[in-house]
Amino acid sequence: MKILAIESSCDDTAAAVVEDGREVLSSVIASQVPEHILYGGVVPEIASRRHCESISSVVKKALDDADLSIEDIDAVACTYAPGLIGALLVGVNFAKGLSYCTGKPLIPVHHLRGHIASNYITDKELKPPFLALVVSGGHTHIINVKSYTDYEVIGRTRDDAAGEAMDKAARTMGLPYPGGLNMDMVATDGDPYSYKFPSPKVQDAELDFSFSGLKTAVINLVHNLTQKGEEIDVKNIGASFMYCVVNCLCDRTERAINKIHPERLVLAGGVSANSVLRREMKKLAEKYDIELYMPELKYCGDNAAMVGSQAYYEYQDNKIATLKLNATAALDIDKNTKI
Repeated sequence: MKILAIESSCDDTAAAVVEDGREVLSSVIASQVPEHILYGGVVPEIASRRHCESISSVVKKALDDADLSIEDIDAVACTYAPGLIGALLVGVNFAKGLSYCTGKPLIPVHHLRGHIASNYITDKELKPPFLALVVSGGHTHIINVKSYTDYEVIGRTRDDAAGEAMDKAARTMGLPYPGGLNMDMVATDGDPYSYKFPSPKVQDAELDFSFSGLKTAVINLVHNLTQKGEEIDVKNIGASFMYCVVNCLCDRTERAINKIHPERLVLAGGVSANSVLRREMKKLAEKYDIELYMPELKYCGDNAAMVGSQAYYEYQDNKIATLKLNATAALDIDKNTKI
């Protein structure tokens, strides 16, 4: 089954053709990063406008790269939640138009389900059940993945996502957007023990996260150093901050491992590209002698191939939308909107 997938939840306009949920025939991404660098982060209105400008050519290139026509496609899929509402609407409406004019089934895909599915592309033998840590700019979740379409959220952030905290801390330190990526590169040679930051915990919720206090701590440190006219030690501050974030992620994941006792552990989301997180997750998996799956770096960030992969399993579960499908800015991974 060949699925044409569209992803437009944030600032990347993407399209891909995926066969049977595992084989990527094409994957095209039009990045807006150079423009958003000017503002230190994603500007939703600009992102939406660029999606409108790019989506037609991106979809055409995805079909061309796969050496297919729209008639060769069996279904159309799109990310419909969660994300920037204006950005999502562009992809959803374009997919609905394609579905209507071609008569192909329309498959709605939750963005976080797509991130988890990126591992099905990287490791074709991976199957549920497994424990997943999903870490991105907007989400931090620990999920018990029971089947391809059955999810149980057992831990989540109560405030900022880990990626958001990294991005804002990096911007405070003077690093350009995308902050988390640039912090990872700059802090490679830094000393992770040079600065002491708080290790946040959520009372009576041992698997939940909280990163707002940690983010505030690094922002206050940088502001205090600036007011005193002292040098901002970007390498060491970045390394210490990143170590604290990753340590928190691994601590909650380890607690979940002891609770669920999974045979497989999956890492997903944009922050899954972080070198420190990947290294520490490998150590954690080795400690408990469980298999660890991580997406290829090219599938860590937002892309349409992951959407096409998950769409295959949504279709198998009869999750097919009507033309009344709407975009949804916020929706839990274990919930289904009216489709």
